[in-house]
Formats: sequence, structure tokens, C-alpha cells
Amino acid sequence: MTSVLKITDLHVSVGETPILRGVNMQIRQGEVHALMGPNGSGKSTLAYALAGHPNYSITSGSIEIDGVNISEFEADARARLGLFLAFQYPVVIPGVKVADFLRHAVSNIRNPDRKEGEGLIGMREFRKEIRERMTELGMDHEFARRYLNDGFSGGEKKRMEILQLAMLQPRFAILDETDSGLDSDAVRVVSEGLAKLSGPQMGVLIITHHERLLEFNRPQFVHVMLGGRIVETGGSDLAHELHARGYADVRARHPDAAPEPTHTTTAAAV
Repeated sequence: MTSVLKITDLHVSVGETPILRGVNMQIRQGEVHALMGPNGSGKSTLAYALAGHPNYSITSGSIEIDGVNISEFEADARARLGLFLAFQYPVVIPGVKVADFLRHAVSNIRNPDRKEGEGLIGMREFRKEIRERMTELGMDHEFARRYLNDGFSGGEKKRMEILQLAMLQPRFAILDETDSGLDSDAVRVVSEGLAKLSGPQMGVLIITHHERLLEFNRPQFVHVMLGGRIVETGGSDLAHELHARGYADVRARHPDAAPEPTHTTTAAAV
């Protein structure tokens, strides 16, 4: 059965400030969706709300996976159901090796009832699997010995996110501006890595300002967000239009769109 991630009339606030004002979207396994919009329109807020970040309060509406409302689920429970978020600004964890982090993460997903320190995936099995995934992605195996994102370049941090994606094999992957701050070569490497992992078992939501990440990951659906709402949905040609002309035409077509939210959170919040 094909799994479905369904977002219905979703309203989300950060503190006392409403950001999302009724978002509707449906993503099936095997589909690639792109979400585009100007800064402050609510794109990253949607990503964090889907993942279960505690600072993002769902005030109404719902998030469902296969009919199960996960709106009140903790982030780890959502991950176990197959939801993955690649962060715009990946966290640095000095002293924790990439391989150790991934071994625990994979064990938590595949054996959700395990107790701390127990039920880890076997070392031999894990080592074989991570080496295979890194080879597929064209990554040096020594990468797994480094501390998680410590001293990583922007491109290395994003490759680390793609490696997590490869190991965790989620049903739904949300990539929050994975191309942010990358040069053209790094964008190509990350884009090709994502393209290798995409397939019938994974639905993908790519949040981006640009068209570069979509060159290797052609979306069937492109959504445009303004003022915390999705105001247009189209095919990949809509992404070409936005890349060429910006959002002026979209604004003109939707003069009644809610004003873009203003608040004091960091840029990463929206």
C-alpha cells in the first residue's frame, strides 16, 4: 500500500505569533514535491512543524500519515513512522562520531522498543551497510570516523544529511533548503545523491528558493507559499517561472494573500 502524508488546514504559531494560516498538502510515496516562496513566507515553519519541533505550536488543523493523526506526536515517534527532516542548519555534535550517531539512529528506527544500550544493530551488519551506502553516494569511508558536523564545510554537512537519508530510508523526506549556502559543485553532488535515493518508497518535499536542486530531482508538484498559505500549485514549469521572474506575478495573481508574517525569531524559523 502506498503511504500518504496529509496536511489539512494547518495553522502554526511560534510563541504568540501565527505563521502558518491554513496549509493543505498531500504527498504520496514516490512523489517529489517542491515548496517555494520568499523569505518569511513560512516554508521552514512548515518543515519544523511536520517534524515535531517543540517551539512550533499547531493551533488547528492536522498532520496525518496513513490516516493516523500525528499532530501531537513527539519528534522521535514521527521519525519512527517514517518522517525525516534534513535541516537547513545541521547541528554540530563534537565528540560523537558519524558512524556511532548513525548506528544508534538506525537502531532506534528499526527497533523502536529497544532499551538504551540494548538492541543496537550488529556492528558487522552496520559497517557493511554504511560502507555500501557511502560507496553509492561517492563518499570517502573515512567520513564515518569524523565527529558529527564538527569542522565540516557546508557541503559536507549537507552530504551528511543525505547519508542519514540513505541509512534511515524514511517514507517521507523533507529537505529544508538543503542547497542553502552551497556552491554549484556541492549542489550538484547533493542533488545527485538525493536523486539516487528517491524512488517509489519515498515521498520527497524539497523546500528551496532556487531551481538548482530541482534539476536532478524534477518535481511533479510545485507549491508556492505566501503569507503562511499555499496560494498556487502547479508542475515543474511553475518552478521555471519563479526562477525567471520571481514572485511579483504570483503576488499580482493573489492580491488577497495574507501579509507576510513579521516576528522576532531567527531566519531559520521560517
